[in-house]
Amino acid sequence: MDNMDPSRAFLKDVKRIIIKVGTAVVTRQDGRLSVGKLGVLCEQIKELNTLGYEIILVSSGAVGLGRQRLRYRKLLNSSFADLQKPQVELDGKACAAVGQSSLMALYDTVFSQLDMTCAQLLVTDNDFRDKDFRKQLSETVKSLLSLKVIPVFNENDAVSTRKAPYEDSSGIFWDNDSLSALLALELKADLLILLSDVDGLYSGPPSDPQSKLIHTYIKEKHQNEITFGDKSRVGRGGMTAKVKASIHAADAGIPVIITSGYAAENLTKVIRGQRIGTLFHKDAHKFAPVKEVDAREMAVAARDCSRRLQALSSDERKQVLLKIADALEAREKEIKIENEADIAAAQQEGYEKSLIASLASNIRIIANMEDPIGRVLKRTELADGLILEKTSSPLGVLLIVFESRPDALVQIASLAIRSGNGLLLKGGKEAKRSNAILHQVITEAIPDNVGGKLIGLVTSRAEIPELLKLDDVIDLVIPRGSNKLVSQIKSSTKIPVLGHADGICHVYVDKFANTEMARRIVLDAKLDYPAGCNAMETLLVHKDLVDKGWLNDIIVDLRTEGVTLYGGPKASSLLNIPQASSLHHEYSSLACTVEIVDDLRAAIDHINLHGRHVTLYLFGHTDTIVTEDREAADAFLRQVDSAAVFHNASTRFSDGARFGLGAEVGISTSRIHARGPVGVDGLLTTRWILKGSGQVVDGDKAVNYTHKDLAT
Repeated sequence: MDNMDPSRAFLKDVKRIIIKVGTAVVTRQDGRLSVGKLGVLCEQIKELNTLGYEIILVSSGAVGLGRQRLRYRKLLNSSFADLQKPQVELDGKACAAVGQSSLMALYDTVFSQLDMTCAQLLVTDNDFRDKDFRKQLSETVKSLLSLKVIPVFNENDAVSTRKAPYEDSSGIFWDNDSLSALLALELKADLLILLSDVDGLYSGPPSDPQSKLIHTYIKEKHQNEITFGDKSRVGRGGMTAKVKASIHAADAGIPVIITSGYAAENLTKVIRGQRIGTLFHKDAHKFAPVKEVDAREMAVAARDCSRRLQALSSDERKQVLLKIADALEAREKEIKIENEADIAAAQQEGYEKSLIASLASNIRIIANMEDPIGRVLKRTELADGLILEKTSSPLGVLLIVFESRPDALVQIASLAIRSGNGLLLKGGKEAKRSNAILHQVITEAIPDNVGGKLIGLVTSRAEIPELLKLDDVIDLVIPRGSNKLVSQIKSSTKIPVLGHADGICHVYVDKFANTEMARRIVLDAKLDYPAGCNAMETLLVHKDLVDKGWLNDIIVDLRTEGVTLYGGPKASSLLNIPQASSLHHEYSSLACTVEIVDDLRAAIDHINLHGRHVTLYLFGHTDTIVTEDREAADAFLRQVDSAAVFHNASTRFSDGARFGLGAEVGISTSRIHARGPVGVDGLLTTRWILKGSGQVVDGDKAVNYTHKDLAT
């Protein structure tokens, strides 16, 4: 629970949990029960049970399941004449009676596969009027829980005397949402989880792009702001019923979380304290922030500011960057104090004086570049007096999730401003204070006619899922981090993602290499900055260099510098070194893999196979050949499928600043849009501008197309 959201700290003391499962959660679109979703739910319950939590289920679904079975039986027993008559809706109580046994049979089967036992408890509204019944109910549940049995509650609809609209004057309970709230109080639960078919409570219908997820419900703030959409597609409930039940339980001291029952690990995420779903708590007004970060509001503000930025002249945008560079240098002492506070809390590299100067210098380089916006890339005369121009244009709003090093924030912000883009940034928690002061320095330097909200700083990791849903506002996501981060983001958004997977950089030393040059390149590629994504991770050596003794020499040199060596299948046995667990491995440290290859073709095949990440559809990072054979070099440069391919140079040159881009937002190993170090050009798209003199198409009768290329 290290990453527990502060508002969920009470979860550390939770033991008894009631989980309410709605019909929509465990059924498919056609109304039939989804065995797969039911299985995922039960697996999570098993995990929580193993961890010592007492789990009580309240499950809907019996009526829907019974209706499906009775419709099928009725169809089988109907004559052709019967089918021509208007079909009468099946009796709901009969459906409940048939469906309840089927529902419990499914629960029993799934739980049995998980070595667990469940028990059915059916109740009616009238039962709770009896004090002795309520006492016996508590004792029975206590006994079942002590035996690790999962009690499964449902309203006994088959014999219930209540009638529509299912809420009578006594108000004991009127659906399974209110039943679960009643049981939470009666059975002294520590937490109530209401599983829904949406992520939680929204300010409006979830299908409305303007609706926002409410993470913490504060009655005084939200009760008059919410517009409810349609109720559940099946069952009696809906979000209105869930909110009523949640408020009732929370007021009585039982915390409630409404969250999606569709996500595979949502129950365990809730218990770990992740900020998902909507929390109802009697003290919510105390620990909820005064103003929750509004992801959409932040993204829309960045978009609006970016449009004002684009309206500035080229020189005005240049002056914005120069002002930021001056501000960084002027407030260097303040920046270093905040950075040192981060260093005290986490072992990370701090700011040296030269780094601040370097960042300011790079910003000035970017400022003095040719204006990237509105450049005419291609000019064509379509017809006499009809000129078409292909021009460069900002992408719009960028979301960058980057590693802990705060210098990335400065680089990314300066590139975004030069390219006219709005920006949302989420840095690592290890550099929280450094990022905050840098963001403040940069945004204060942005003129009021653009607005400091051009660059938004996301301070909570919990906001990322909300931002990833904003495909109507955010135009590109760039994750700078681990494979896990890239994979999670790719699977969680419809927004295009530009990222790189492992930096499995190879150095191939050919049989015709200048061996002294090869030695310098190999040592630099591994030792200059081992944690860099452009550091060498695999050394490939032509077999002829084994006999000549060069491989042994470079092994000694690497070991002398403290490098731990692992071998591929050939090298490990020949050199008597441990075999690498994988030939696709990024060490990011003083370690590397060594392998022997038979020839140039084998080296190229090895790099193309092990340099890419198939499941993420990301390809090679940076690879280099050391050789004096021009034909071999040309073949390597043409055939290695990586973002950057070098000849007789260290992989460490693969860097935006070293490429003359001023800085980089990251290194892309995807094929689409931008590849390699991504500078200003990688943050641009194109627009077509057509300048005419009154032409109309009119079936192309009056247009004589010339399609003549013109000078730009």
